[in-house]
Amino acid sequence: MYNKPGIVLGNDNIYTKSLPEYESRAMPKEAVFTMKLEPELRAEFMAAAAADDRPASQIVRELMRDYIARQQQAREYDDYLRRKVELARVSVRAGRGRSNDEVNAEFAARRARATGEA
Repeated sequence: MYNKPGIVLGNDNIYTKSLPEYESRAMPKEAVFTMKLEPELRAEFMAAAAADDRPASQIVRELMRDYIARQQQAREYDDYLRRKVELARVSVRAGRGRSNDEVNAEFAARRARATGEA
Protein backbone atom coordinates (compact mmCIF):
# COMPACT_ATOMS: atom_id res chain seq x y z
CA MET A 1 0.00 0.00 0.00
CA TYR A 2 1.23 3.48 -0.94
CA ASN A 3 0.73 6.23 1.64
CA LYS A 4 1.63 9.87 1.25
CA PRO A 5 0.04 12.98 2.80
CA GLY A 6 -3.22 13.53 0.94
CA ILE A 7 -3.09 10.17 -0.86
CA VAL A 8 -3.90 6.63 0.17
CA LEU A 9 -3.76 4.01 -2.53
CA GLY A 10 -5.19 0.62 -1.67
CA ASN A 11 -5.27 -2.38 -3.97
CA ASP A 12 -4.71 -1.98 -7.70
CA ASN A 13 -8.11 -0.50 -8.46
CA ILE A 14 -8.90 1.75 -5.50
CA TYR A 15 -7.64 5.32 -5.34
CA THR A 16 -8.49 7.43 -2.32
CA LYS A 17 -7.48 11.04 -1.89
CA SER A 18 -8.33 14.05 0.19
CA LEU A 19 -10.43 16.80 -1.38
CA PRO A 20 -10.81 20.46 -0.46
CA GLU A 21 -13.95 21.70 1.26
CA TYR A 22 -13.34 25.34 0.31
CA GLU A 23 -11.98 27.23 -2.74
CA SER A 24 -8.90 28.71 -1.06
CA ARG A 25 -5.50 27.25 -1.96
CA ALA A 26 -4.49 27.06 1.73
CA MET A 27 -7.64 25.25 2.77
CA PRO A 28 -7.84 22.29 5.07
CA LYS A 29 -8.41 19.00 3.27
CA GLU A 30 -10.98 17.12 5.30
CA ALA A 31 -13.17 15.27 2.81
CA VAL A 32 -12.11 11.91 1.40
CA PHE A 33 -12.91 10.80 -2.16
CA THR A 34 -12.66 7.16 -3.26
CA MET A 35 -12.76 6.00 -6.85
CA LYS A 36 -12.06 2.83 -8.83
CA LEU A 37 -9.80 2.90 -11.84
CA GLU A 38 -7.72 0.59 -13.96
CA PRO A 39 -4.34 -0.39 -12.49
CA GLU A 40 -2.57 0.80 -15.66
CA LEU A 41 -4.20 4.23 -15.45
CA ARG A 42 -3.26 4.51 -11.77
CA ALA A 43 0.35 3.53 -12.49
CA GLU A 44 0.67 5.97 -15.41
CA PHE A 45 -0.91 8.78 -13.40
CA MET A 46 1.31 8.21 -10.39
CA ALA A 47 4.40 8.09 -12.64
CA ALA A 48 3.40 11.32 -14.38
CA ALA A 49 2.77 13.02 -11.04
CA ALA A 50 6.11 11.83 -9.69
CA ALA A 51 7.89 13.00 -12.87
CA ASP A 52 6.32 16.41 -12.34
CA ASP A 53 7.31 16.27 -8.64
CA ARG A 54 3.74 16.99 -7.60
CA PRO A 55 1.43 15.11 -5.26
CA ALA A 56 -1.25 13.20 -7.12
CA SER A 57 -3.92 14.68 -4.85
CA GLN A 58 -2.88 18.21 -5.87
CA ILE A 59 -3.22 17.33 -9.55
CA VAL A 60 -6.62 15.69 -9.02
CA ARG A 61 -7.87 18.76 -7.10
CA GLU A 62 -6.67 20.96 -9.97
CA LEU A 63 -8.43 18.74 -12.52
CA MET A 64 -11.62 18.86 -10.46
CA ARG A 65 -11.51 22.66 -10.21
CA ASP A 66 -10.94 22.92 -13.96
CA TYR A 67 -13.87 20.58 -14.63
CA ILE A 68 -16.15 22.58 -12.34
CA ALA A 69 -15.11 25.84 -14.04
CA ARG A 70 -15.73 24.37 -17.52
CA GLN A 71 -19.16 23.11 -16.48
CA GLN A 72 -20.06 26.52 -15.05
CA GLN A 73 -18.90 28.20 -18.28
CA ALA A 74 -20.99 25.79 -20.34
CA ARG A 75 -24.09 26.45 -18.22
CA GLU A 76 -23.58 30.21 -18.50
CA TYR A 77 -23.16 29.97 -22.27
CA ASP A 78 -26.28 27.80 -22.58
CA ASP A 79 -28.22 30.39 -20.56
CA TYR A 80 -26.88 33.16 -22.80
CA LEU A 81 -27.96 31.28 -25.94
CA ARG A 82 -31.42 30.59 -24.52
CA ARG A 83 -31.90 34.28 -23.77
CA LYS A 84 -30.64 35.25 -27.23
CA VAL A 85 -32.96 32.77 -28.97
CA GLU A 86 -35.92 33.93 -26.91
CA LEU A 87 -35.20 37.58 -27.81
CA ALA A 88 -35.03 36.61 -31.48
CA ARG A 89 -38.34 34.76 -31.22
CA VAL A 90 -39.97 37.79 -29.59
CA SER A 91 -38.58 39.97 -32.39
CA VAL A 92 -39.96 37.67 -35.10
CA ARG A 93 -43.37 37.50 -33.41
CA ALA A 94 -43.41 41.30 -33.31
CA GLY A 95 -42.82 41.42 -37.07
CA ARG A 96 -39.21 42.62 -36.91
CA GLY A 97 -37.76 39.45 -38.44
CA ARG A 98 -36.37 39.08 -41.96
CA SER A 99 -36.34 36.11 -44.27
CA ASN A 100 -33.18 34.19 -45.03
CA ASP A 101 -33.29 35.50 -48.63
CA GLU A 102 -33.42 39.12 -47.38
CA VAL A 103 -30.44 38.58 -45.08
CA ASN A 104 -28.44 36.84 -47.82
CA ALA A 105 -29.15 39.65 -50.27
CA GLU A 106 -28.12 42.33 -47.75
CA PHE A 107 -24.82 40.62 -46.96
CA ALA A 108 -24.08 39.90 -50.62
CA ALA A 109 -24.44 43.64 -51.23
CA ARG A 110 -22.16 44.42 -48.26
CA ARG A 111 -19.52 41.96 -49.53
CA ALA A 112 -19.70 43.51 -52.97
CA ARG A 113 -19.20 47.02 -51.53
CA ALA A 114 -16.31 45.84 -49.35
CA THR A 115 -14.50 44.26 -52.29
CA GLY A 116 -15.24 47.18 -54.60
CA GLU A 117 -17.52 45.17 -56.87
CA ALA A 118 -20.55 47.39 -56.36
